[in-house]
Amino acid sequence: MRATVKGRVAVFHPQGFLDSNNAPSFLNIDDIKATESLNIDMLLVSLKKVIFFNKNGLDVFVKLLTSIRNQKHISVGLCDYDSAKFKTITTFYGNNLNFSLFRTEKIAELFAPSNKSDSKTVLLYNDDPSQRSAMAIELFDYGQNPVIAQSKKEFDEKKQHPDLYYAIIEDTYLGLFGQKIATRVTGNAIIYTIANFLDAEIGNTFNIAYHNNSLNVGFRLFIFDAYKVVSMNVHALNFFTKLASSAAEYNASICFVGLTFEKTPQSFKNDLEDAGILFFEHMDDILKNKELLQELGGSNAASSKHIRTLNKALVNELPNFIDATVSTIAMMTNAQAIKNGMNIQILDIPNSENQYASSIGFYGDIDGMIILVFPKEIARKACELLIGEATEDEESILDALAEFVNIIGGRTKSLLGETKHRIDITLPRTYGDAKALMEMAQNKKGVQVNLSFEGSNFIFFLTR
Repeated sequence: MRATVKGRVAVFHPQGFLDSNNAPSFLNIDDIKATESLNIDMLLVSLKKVIFFNKNGLDVFVKLLTSIRNQKHISVGLCDYDSAKFKTITTFYGNNLNFSLFRTEKIAELFAPSNKSDSKTVLLYNDDPSQRSAMAIELFDYGQNPVIAQSKKEFDEKKQHPDLYYAIIEDTYLGLFGQKIATRVTGNAIIYTIANFLDAEIGNTFNIAYHNNSLNVGFRLFIFDAYKVVSMNVHALNFFTKLASSAAEYNASICFVGLTFEKTPQSFKNDLEDAGILFFEHMDDILKNKELLQELGGSNAASSKHIRTLNKALVNELPNFIDATVSTIAMMTNAQAIKNGMNIQILDIPNSENQYASSIGFYGDIDGMIILVFPKEIARKACELLIGEATEDEESILDALAEFVNIIGGRTKSLLGETKHRIDITLPRTYGDAKALMEMAQNKKGVQVNLSFEGSNFIFFLTR
């Protein structure tokens, strides 16, 4: 049973009955070796031609996928199944589901970074908000345009018009151990999900460049969702200790939630606490405590000690950054932009108290940060489409604004790709008051472009 390869996605196609007796017969050692030698991003097993399977049969393939993933650090999973099979698989593995599930091979290809082409509009829904967020971020990151349904009712209504979407994503699950640790944002906290036994491999699966750029754009609270962590060794301990030390330079906080020390030496906890890491039993202990959230993640005063200057490569791409921003706002508000001036300067925000702001970082062939300052009316209008209705609730607006800025980041990434610049983007950091942004951006010199949409001023700022 050889794997078919499309782009850099390889797929095995077993047939018939898949149980512990005959599953091994589908696996040929030469096929496995051939797969290991391929330059691929993703390895999948298709269930399209599988009539029956049980957990023992699937385990044969899961062990194969896990082995190859550990060697090549690629995404692995199953694809081509119906809703009933999806429910069965998730029931089989429960909290131990650490591989991905894609309803179709077509959907899987959207999550393969090397298979990028023109931006495709896709409809996305998952009951689990963290899965929904992780998928949206991956799709934005790979240049796609996801429409995220916030409820099952909204999803059912929108999927009545399939002609509007390249694909409709449901019954899909992103495993925690693909190319990077799953990341999501709640409020202005970045949450990393980790699981199982933590060892030196954490240095490979944790995207340190992404983390450092998140610090640069103003994030100050990082939470490790560690409910599924079994234990860790001294290599993981050293990694987190160093991470806490670098965070201290930015006055940032690192927290662990749900981590038990039944199989981990208590001395490790003492060492991590000495490094400045905080421990909580439940996620709500942080996220539902607004005073604590402000204390842990509200400060921006300690910006980077290393002032980075604009460079020619970044300035040369300014038209693409502007185009991505203006075209996205025009699409969401039906308003056309008028440029009122452009200067290289330190960020200047008149009337900052009546404006929302957001920052998003990028890194790779070129690196830097985009800062966007929205009049509140423009922000509300831009977010109406994402929320599905008009609202005055600031928390909802800021959440939608982050999603909106993510779209701008994805569009920027796509445009830069056309000029042969490969970049990755961070999650956006949002500010309910632009004054708070000024603390993070103090002394940062960049290109400030003043725009107006229907008479409302808007600021675009490109810096490093």
